[in-house]
Amino acid sequence: MKFMKQALLCAQRAYNHDDVPIGAVIVRDGKIIARGENQVQLKQNPTLHAEIVAINRACKKLGQKFLDDCDIYVSLEPCAMCATAISLSRIKNIYFAATDEKGGGITSNARVFDTDKHLWKPSVHHVSEFADESAQLLREFFRTRRNKA
Repeated sequence: MKFMKQALLCAQRAYNHDDVPIGAVIVRDGKIIARGENQVQLKQNPTLHAEIVAINRACKKLGQKFLDDCDIYVSLEPCAMCATAISLSRIKNIYFAATDEKGGGITSNARVFDTDKHLWKPSVHHVSEFADESAQLLREFFRTRRNKA
């Protein structure tokens, strides 16, 4: 799945600037229209998760607030904030690689789409064949940070 590979490349970019390595790409009509990587440390802003960065770029590129004909590919299960942002932007499908037992907002922890309160519920797809690659990048990142401390 070429789009998930691109999300993992975005995650590597985040790793390279000392952010938690999570990447996202937004796809429309079979083409990537926006990419995002975590920029929380880079820009000292706790809301700049990969999904939020990609959503902002996609909305700017398309000149619209809704992305209902788009899909998002993320290297890690989105947190509750990002899952809600995905819902608010009306993205059609979420594809994610690794699950996040602590911070996951879709299948693991907050499970934000399990209620009927959301105006927009994207279809959720776990792309498990990329889970190990994503998890390994995250483990390496946190191991390196612990060793620096």
